[in-house]
Parts: sequence; C-alpha cells; structure tokens
Amino acid sequence: MFFLVLLLPLLSLTTHGQHTKLDALVKHYQAHNHFNGSVLIARNGMIDYLTYAGLANRTDQVKYSAQSKFHIFSLTKTFTAVLILQLQEQGRIHLDSSIATYYPSYRGEAARKATIRNLLTYSSGRAHEDMQSLAEAYNTTIWPLDSFIARYCSDRLVQIPGTSFTYNNGDFIILGKIIELLYGEAYEDVLRKKILIPLHMHHTNYLHHDDIIPHLDQAYFHHDTVPLTFYQPTNYYIDNYFSAGAMYSTPTDLLLFDQALFTHKLLKKETIDLMLTSYEHLGDVALGFWVYAKKLGQKQYRLSERQGYGYGHHANWVHLIDENITLILMSNTNTVDLNKMRWEILDLYLKGK
Repeated sequence: MFFLVLLLPLLSLTTHGQHTKLDALVKHYQAHNHFNGSVLIARNGMIDYLTYAGLANRTDQVKYSAQSKFHIFSLTKTFTAVLILQLQEQGRIHLDSSIATYYPSYRGEAARKATIRNLLTYSSGRAHEDMQSLAEAYNTTIWPLDSFIARYCSDRLVQIPGTSFTYNNGDFIILGKIIELLYGEAYEDVLRKKILIPLHMHHTNYLHHDDIIPHLDQAYFHHDTVPLTFYQPTNYYIDNYFSAGAMYSTPTDLLLFDQALFTHKLLKKETIDLMLTSYEHLGDVALGFWVYAKKLGQKQYRLSERQGYGYGHHANWVHLIDENITLILMSNTNTVDLNKMRWEILDLYLKGK
C-alpha cells in the first residue's frame, strides 16, 4: 500500500509534465507559425488534453474557446460515407452497384460504369470539372444541386473506374444526392436524424452561406509580402460543397462521432472493418478515411486519418485504431502545416504513455 501511495503522485507528475510539454509545443506553433485553433487528444474516449489558442475572429478580437465552432470542410465526407454504409447495412444500397442503379437520371458517362465503392474511394474515373474550375464552381453563385451535378459532376470518363485515385468533391456530392433519393429527404435532415441527434452532437450542423452561427470561426490567409499581415479569403458559397464539405463542428463533438464509429455504435463491427480497409493501389484510401501504418517513436501504429481544408480553415483528425487514441487538430490560418504538427504532437504524447 505504501508503494502505491508513492507511485500515484509520480504518475500524476508525469501526466502534468506531458501536458506542460504539449502546451509548449502548441505555443511554439502559435508564435512561429501563427497557429490559431484547438488541439484535442483522447484515449478510450476520455479527453486527456484539450487546449484553445489564438483568435477565432480577428476583426472583433474573439479568442478561441470551448464555445468556438469550426468549419470542417472535407471531414463532412466521412459523415457522408457513414450514411452510405448505414444504407448498405439496411440492404438498401450495394457498394458494387452502379451510380445509375440509385440515381437513374444521372447523365454522366460514369452512370453505369462507376460504382458506389468507386465514389467512396475517389476512383470514379470522371474528369472532375468542379476541381478544374474551383472559383466558378464554388465562389460565384449558389447552384441548385441538380444544376451543380449536371455542370460539374457529369463529365466524361478519363480513366477506367476503380483503377486510379483522383481527389475531388464531386464523387461525394453525387453520394449526397443518392442519399436524398433513397431517403426522400434533404441530405442535411438525414444527417441530423441518423448521426447528429442520436449522438447529441449539439454544436455540429450543416451550414448555409447565410446562416448566422454564434461562435463560428473565420479563416485567414497570410500576406507573404507583408509580415504579420492577414486577410480573409474571397467570397464563397459553402452550400455548393454540400455533402462533400458544408459542415461545422467542435473538437468535443467530433470526439463523440469518433467514438461512436470506433466503438461500433453507428455501424456494426464488420462494417467498420470494411470502412477501414484501405486500397493500396489508390494511395491507401479507405471508405471515408485514409488508413495506413505509421511509425511514431519506436512503435508502428495502424491509424485512420481524415483532413479538411478550405479558404484557410484546416481540420485534421487522426485515430490510432488499436490503441483507441484520437487527435483532433483544427486551425483557421494557412500558415501552419497541420500534418507536421500532428506527428509532433502524437510523438510527444505517446512518449508519456
């Protein structure tokens, strides 16, 4: 008993020491790379480290806090993948059936040649007009969904579906349309009913360009030619990102989603196993994630990751699958390399475990 009494304070000091080092690392990135945002680390769903740094809104000098909401852009795609896999569990969709099976009015060349699995893995083979005309597609006007798909997501095939990875938004916008057709409801309503409300994700939602959301952060670009000067990106319409990128959330809400996935609350274990099966010939992409092995410190870890980026907003989500360790990293400037920062954070955190 005497040994245990002595040991517990030592463990407490070690944890405090790790947190002090993590604080120092975050402050370094804030001072040298203008990091503004949040860092969350959790083990088995319990928050082990959570901090907020810098300004969520420079105009009004609003600091990041527990009330702050973040644009998450392409993390939205993982929510869309989950909705598709829920339909698969219900027997209402088959991953190797064609787009036209569920979306008969789709007029792209991929209609009967590309499958749902191809869409989930960015391997539909389409020309991806939306990525080639980014400003026109997302910045100039709000497109009705069907018009957007007809203009930007119905292009010719330039590759055989399933053979080559090309990152794009259109594949997941088509998936969002399929979700609407199968449920007979708006994507955002299905999202709320099937994920957000059951998980009590009260600070997460689908975003429209004219929504007024309290505590929603703003993003900033850095002027390369003018030191310490930032500016806000040009106007864009978040609505056009639809099921590929139109959500906002918080670190703690995203942890709820993370744990519901990895503890099989949203999907069955066999479905999660399918979701985490990566395709090496497609750059290790899986269904809603990338999944691969990564050496951190002296150990090899199997991890899933998902990134979101748009107009200065960055979101980075990493999950160490076997250890049930989660890192959620978010920022609102284009000056920090979150990929580099995340590995440094995990290296430091894992040394104390």
